[in-house]
Amino acid sequence: MGISMNLVTYLVGTLNLPSAKSATILTNFMGTLNLLGLLGGFLADAKLGRYITVAISATIAALGVCLLTVATAIPSMRPPQCNEVRKQHHECIQASGKQLALLFVALYTIALGGGGIKSNVSGFGSDQFDTTDPKEEKKMIFFFNRFYFFISIGSLFAVVVLVYIQDNVGRSWGYGISAGTMVLAVAILLCGTPFYRFKRPQGSPLTVIWRVLILAWNKRNLSMPSDPSFLNGYHEANVPYTEKFRFLDKAAILDENCSKDENKNDVWLVSTVTEVEEVKMVIKLIPIWSTCILFWTIYSQMNTFTIEQATFMDRKVSSFVVPSGSLSAFLFITILLFTSLNEKVTVPLARKLTHNTQGLTSLQRVGIGLVFSICAMVVSANIERERRENAVKNNTIISAFWLVPQFFLVGAGEAFAYVGQLEFFIREAPERMKSLSTGFFLTTLSMGFFVSSLLVSIVDKVTNKRWLKSNMNKGKLDYFYWMLAILGALNFILFVVLAMRHQYKVQNNMKPNNVSGEKELVSANDVIIGVDGKEEA
Repeated sequence: MGISMNLVTYLVGTLNLPSAKSATILTNFMGTLNLLGLLGGFLADAKLGRYITVAISATIAALGVCLLTVATAIPSMRPPQCNEVRKQHHECIQASGKQLALLFVALYTIALGGGGIKSNVSGFGSDQFDTTDPKEEKKMIFFFNRFYFFISIGSLFAVVVLVYIQDNVGRSWGYGISAGTMVLAVAILLCGTPFYRFKRPQGSPLTVIWRVLILAWNKRNLSMPSDPSFLNGYHEANVPYTEKFRFLDKAAILDENCSKDENKNDVWLVSTVTEVEEVKMVIKLIPIWSTCILFWTIYSQMNTFTIEQATFMDRKVSSFVVPSGSLSAFLFITILLFTSLNEKVTVPLARKLTHNTQGLTSLQRVGIGLVFSICAMVVSANIERERRENAVKNNTIISAFWLVPQFFLVGAGEAFAYVGQLEFFIREAPERMKSLSTGFFLTTLSMGFFVSSLLVSIVDKVTNKRWLKSNMNKGKLDYFYWMLAILGALNFILFVVLAMRHQYKVQNNMKPNNVSGEKELVSANDVIIGVDGKEEA
């Protein structure tokens, strides 16, 4: 966070890059970092295990931050300094490709390591709990909240202390401290090795998914058996059989190729009901996944245009000038506030009202986060209009602390949305795909940042660069915020429809609800609108 939150001011202020291009560089970096979470999740589930993957990824990330320190320390890696007058007339020399090369190598090395960390560290943390033990299961409910609480403390330190050092002491000093803390973090991780619980990798989940899809396609012309109990591995299944996506069931049909005893266990000839149901679980995540993306598109504005807005506002507190990147401290203060309130107030109150052990379901948390993000864009649009009108018509600069409400709203939204999404993707995915499911969750962040880059490019082209200008007093950034608010509202409506139709996976052991002993599934519709108030059947 100490790298990304203040990077846009370095790109614009030191490397003299245009505002829109700088925003795109940052969002592409953040998008790639989160997208590489899929690779990290795949490696952990298939070969290395979560612990080894986290250790290797953290080492790579530390190397990347060291390279970034070097890239910002060498004078030849920067164009000549440019004063404000020349900036106003667009006469500044932009950083060349050679000057940007080392910066990009550093950023994408960080992205490679960061992706492996983000997709596995939460799953590795949840591995430390035994979900068959009621006491540990109860503790795990609070784990994700506390996990994100401490991430936010680190982020708050980064945007207050490291951003100040970057702006007032030097970029290389700020990034150097980040490099040192990463090396220290790797050392602490390794020191705790004797005390961890480890889960062995159970093979590539992507291979299972691919195999089931291929077999279902190859057997598409076969007739379904009259009873699902005739499917391969039905009675030995670790997960309950479901009626959804029945076309995938054909992968578990025992055809003539499987008639020989030696072929019955050939995984490329027939799948088991367990494997088919695991693929169904992954497919069921996709609709919710698609509606989580826009939250992170809105969130990315706090890293880019909102930080740049602050450079056009009065940031003085007495004689002290607050670094523009440090204003995002209000984002993380809000996250800390709401994660604490959720644990101490919201969840216990919701438990009493709904009789649900979780208090708020994961999708309820996500929905609340989406509402906050929409409100944030409405507020952002109005504040930007007020800022620009004061600057252009009255030649006055309003206080940068007018940006606090939008930081507050996005921070509150993130406290709900991040925890809700993380919990949803980990708990609803098959057990052996836990790391991959975390990587799948991180792709919502990734796609959110990439969608932001795409929208910036489209808006720049359609408006002929009239909305998003380096000199924000001549642009129409508020129109861009209004566009995001409208898209967010439409996305929320779709989310509610999909969430009400989602069926939660029952955790832990099978619970019979009929003579056949099938596991009961609880509709998210029941949970969200409180029909029976219980997620666990």
